[in-house]
Amino acid sequence: MAENRRAHADRSTKTAAPRTSSARGPEHAARAACESLERLICHPAEGVSAVRRNDDGWCVVVDVLEVPRIPDTTSLMASYEVQLDDRGALMEYSRVRRYRRGAADE
Repeated sequence: MAENRRAHADRSTKTAAPRTSSARGPEHAARAACESLERLICHPAEGVSAVRRNDDGWCVVVDVLEVPRIPDTTSLMASYEVQLDDRGALMEYSRVRRYRRGAADE
């Protein structure tokens, strides 16, 4: 009987309605910012270090590998601030920081 309840619970979570476009949140903004920035600057995104909601949409800080080097700790990284509208479309971007991968924040 407990197995039947568990199976039913698993089925109900899998059939939950997907988020609508009006309910897009920070995860969608982060993904959209990485994908758009990679296409524009032709460098791979390494991760997202900040996501903020603003009046017009989202501001996402994306960390990018600009110059790969050996050893990896000497590679040059950059942080880009990406502005997205509410739908996740890129409005603007700018590089705000460039640093060595192994360098600690001051």
